[in-house]
Amino acid sequence: MTASEENLRQMRAVVFASVTGSGISEETAESARLVASELVGNVVRLCGPFAPVVVQVRPRGDHVLVQVHDPEPATLPERRGQSPDSAETETGRGLWILDALAPGWQVDPTPVGKQITCTLPAQDFVNA
Repeated sequence: MTASEENLRQMRAVVFASVTGSGISEETAESARLVASELVGNVVRLCGPFAPVVVQVRPRGDHVLVQVHDPEPATLPERRGQSPDSAETETGRGLWILDALAPGWQVDPTPVGKQITCTLPAQDFVNA
């Protein structure tokens, strides 16, 4: 997709539906949607609006894999050393969100950019 406002709305809906459709709770689906939104928002800030981005969501029983691929291989996520609630912190809060929801997220280079992979625990299943 390209990172347009309309596509972002659709992506959020698809992420939520994919997770809940696999029997995983709405709470976990909301976390997956938030992680995907944060990562795509970073792509827009980095590459500009309408940047090409691939979002994959894979519910896997006890976890949900959220992967976002962007075309910018050189710029990697980094913390600026401030806490997320610091008054001086203007950006970088998304990494704290990733740490809280998907500890151990990783960045891997690809032939045409990079991919960020987040694994969210899905211990709360909906009884269908």
